[in-house]
Amino acid sequence: MFTTTITPRVSETDGAGHINNVFVPVWFEAGRREIFRILTPDLSFARWRATLVNMNVDYLEQIYLHEDVEVRTWVDRIGTKSFTVYEEIWQSDRHCAKGTATYVYFNIEAQQSEPIPTDCRDALDAHLREK
Repeated sequence: MFTTTITPRVSETDGAGHINNVFVPVWFEAGRREIFRILTPDLSFARWRATLVNMNVDYLEQIYLHEDVEVRTWVDRIGTKSFTVYEEIWQSDRHCAKGTATYVYFNIEAQQSEPIPTDCRDALDAHLREK
């Protein structure tokens, strides 16, 4: 599991007094940084290998400005050419959101998916979520 701390910003707060729902997917993506580094170690877009093909978010509790949140990111499934991550957002002891994102290992130059290399599979496997 990877953990990422997010400090909510005033600009992310809406008129209802909580963090606007559009920022949760952005925070989830921030939690995937080390997943991206497994596939593209230097995070260079010229060599980028992760293409998002599906994302789902469940909102469980409101998130507020006053306290940091923790994004928890696991690998949920590894296929031949794709993988899925499972993510949660926690604020204090409250589980505020959960979601999944599926990525395809993609060669930008060839414009096609490719099998995930063994070294990447092994690194992703080290972060598998227990079911």
